[in-house]
Amino acid sequence: MQENQNIEWKESWRDEYFKWVCGFANAQGGTLYIGINDKGNTKHLPNAKKLLEDIPNQARDILGLMVDVNLHTKDGDDYLEIVVEAYPFPISLRGKYYYRSGSTLQELKGSALTKFLLERQGKKWDGVAVPNISVEDLKESTFEFFRNKASKSKRLEPEDLQGTNQELLESLHLYLEEEKMLKRAAVLLFHPNPEKYVTGAYIKIGFFESDDDLKYQDEVKGNLLEQAEEALDLLKTKYDKAEITYNNGVREESYTFPQDAVREALLNAIAHKDYSSGIPIQISVYSDKIIFWNEGQLPANWTVDRLTQKHPSKPFNPEIANTLFRAGYIESWGRGTIKIINACKAHKIAPPIFSNTPPDFQVELIKYSDQSLKTKGLKEELRKIVLHVQEFGEVTNSEVQKICDVSKATATRYLNELEEVYLEKIGTTGVGTTYVLKGLNIGS
Repeated sequence: MQENQNIEWKESWRDEYFKWVCGFANAQGGTLYIGINDKGNTKHLPNAKKLLEDIPNQARDILGLMVDVNLHTKDGDDYLEIVVEAYPFPISLRGKYYYRSGSTLQELKGSALTKFLLERQGKKWDGVAVPNISVEDLKESTFEFFRNKASKSKRLEPEDLQGTNQELLESLHLYLEEEKMLKRAAVLLFHPNPEKYVTGAYIKIGFFESDDDLKYQDEVKGNLLEQAEEALDLLKTKYDKAEITYNNGVREESYTFPQDAVREALLNAIAHKDYSSGIPIQISVYSDKIIFWNEGQLPANWTVDRLTQKHPSKPFNPEIANTLFRAGYIESWGRGTIKIINACKAHKIAPPIFSNTPPDFQVELIKYSDQSLKTKGLKEELRKIVLHVQEFGEVTNSEVQKICDVSKATATRYLNELEEVYLEKIGTTGVGTTYVLKGLNIGS
């Protein structure tokens, strides 16, 4: 037994530990052991029998919770087991809300508290009603644009598209009939100036020569449907201009980054951004990489590893995601990250890097070049290896010997140097060992 999401050890009891009880109740439930130290060893609890009566009564009076408290003995030492069930409604301790996340206890404040309270009511932030805005305040041209997109995607019935704007919003679940009010998602998706009501509801794009050398930038505003179109156009025509070549008279366009991956990463940011944060989506473009950043987080207990395999769709903003799906922008099967991975592989660039350190979520696409690797200080032999792996997906020790015309020992040394940052080892040591580019499993 070890401390984890659902287990916490305390050597002795203090009333402040009701914070942990509150945190377990607001999360997935858990067990608090009193009389066990940080190493997992029992320490005699002299007042165990009194606490056996006091803790359940105090939990009821202070938190409104019913908890099971059990007395155990190990090697002659008494210790307590406090079992806390997950509660479907918010639990507060003297007006403060606590939440168990991993092995830590967090006090919920600001947007995190708002999100938690809404979810306990079965709501999401983008589904909350907005007063004093009518359907007539929304942008007519955006409704027509959406109807055209949805008609082509065939993800709405023709009669839904032929009705009034209010009827269309009702079919998209963006209008609350009982309250006669629009949801926040409707304002973000169809209002001519949603930033008037939602601070930071726009996209910043910048081109960087280096992290501290910004060459030029754009701010993409308007509603989310307009932002999606304009940002995609800017990224394609201004920030990653295609190289034009002709093959047997046929015009071909070659982009630094795979356009399918760029599209998916952008739409992922729009659909999953935490719009309550007040901070815009930020896209940083370099000659050899592009970074999509937004405030947001993965579903509970998910890591970025989950994004590299088939997974269910759990959008941070379900109302926004549904509308983007009906317009044909995104899928509803959680395949967006898989499409990014496959697009990078087909384009022969490094695997995407997904990272999530709440409240930050980031997708990074990298296209290694000889010049960019040289700028990072890699010597020629190491550059050859990285570019070979980018082109062919993997490399072995024997292949490195041929590529660099070196001995096995030198090839091993080169691979060990690259394993620090650029490569990761697949398989056991020996003939079956291959090296691939780092990327997919970075983050937590």
